[in-house]
Amino acid sequence: MNSAQQPAAPLAGITIVALEQAVAAPMCTRVLADFGARVIKVENPAGGDFARHYDDVVNGPGGLAAHFVWANRNKESIALDLKSAEGLEILHRLLDRADALVSNLAPGSTARLGISPDQLRERHPDVIAVEIDGYGAGGPLSNKRAYDLLAQAESGSCAVTGYPGMPAKPGPPIADISTGLYSALSIMAMLISRGRRERRGAAVTVSLFDTMMDLMGYPLTYAQHSGIDQQPLGMNSPAVAPYGSYDTADHQTVVLGTTNDREWQRLAREIIERPDLADDPRFATNSDRVANRDALNDAIQNWCARHDLAHIQKTADAAGIGNARYNLPSDVLVHPQLSDRDRWRTVQTTAGPIQAILPPPIISDYEQPMGPVPGLGEHTDALLGEWGLSANEIQRLREHGVVA
Repeated sequence: MNSAQQPAAPLAGITIVALEQAVAAPMCTRVLADFGARVIKVENPAGGDFARHYDDVVNGPGGLAAHFVWANRNKESIALDLKSAEGLEILHRLLDRADALVSNLAPGSTARLGISPDQLRERHPDVIAVEIDGYGAGGPLSNKRAYDLLAQAESGSCAVTGYPGMPAKPGPPIADISTGLYSALSIMAMLISRGRRERRGAAVTVSLFDTMMDLMGYPLTYAQHSGIDQQPLGMNSPAVAPYGSYDTADHQTVVLGTTNDREWQRLAREIIERPDLADDPRFATNSDRVANRDALNDAIQNWCARHDLAHIQKTADAAGIGNARYNLPSDVLVHPQLSDRDRWRTVQTTAGPIQAILPPPIISDYEQPMGPVPGLGEHTDALLGEWGLSANEIQRLREHGVVA
């Protein structure tokens, strides 16, 4: 879709100022930018967002960090020393025209700067202030630093991932990502509320720990009512059986899943051709099958070991049974489900163009912009000029280390 055909973005005219680093807040603001918001990323002149320096694999060596490129497209970067009075005053000038401030600094940082959600109400009553923290206020862990792995360990997520006696962190940083999504959703909700009810700004806090409590809803509810801590089962589900991965004759891995008794009957009779198992009272209900999971997995594995992946998937599709191929990330990069649906776009970076995948929502008559990933302070001069500073003033600020 060319720019002449593209309608106004859903969040066109909305400006977000971000004091962000790592993943949670950058993911929040990237989602808002995907929907057309203007995101101004305020960074420390001494290195900026520390995620810029996690690695250098993107168009490297000496390139950009994969985390940073993933979470920071469609943004403008201003390098600003907020420890200086002049730098802080420039931030307030940015907030004069902003709709929301998103931050995920260390505990107490925004309060020390005088821009905590409560403090913002005095000078910027219309700004929606969203503060992302580790554990939420008022508890024994409230002042601790929290990163994705720490929040996942504290929340029990690692205890239900991996294998018995071998806990693991889920691969993607799900605490960071989900907290960012909840934060973006909160801003959208507050924008709607403000528009409908002429409501002014609002203060929102979202913690990694509280987000993980929501994601852990099933295992927590199970433990609460059964008194049992479910053990991690690798690629099997603790709630449903059969539902897991199996090795194939051509040395690949297939994932087969059933979610109800009818699907189990079809899997037993039409795929592995074991009517005796379909009629066995040990496997009559899902609870029965979970209790006898090992016997089921052995039977399914014996059948899969005699057939290649293509045959297994064709047979499963014909029987209406969910199935998938276990892929490595390098396999996914060439996945036809992406290429055939035109899901790749070119994104510009300071290290050269890269290919990136479009955001998940597919919206009629609108395609999310896949704008550049900013260099540190790349937009400092342009933003300061837009906010009324002269070239001489900008040069003076740069000479004094206030901006970069």
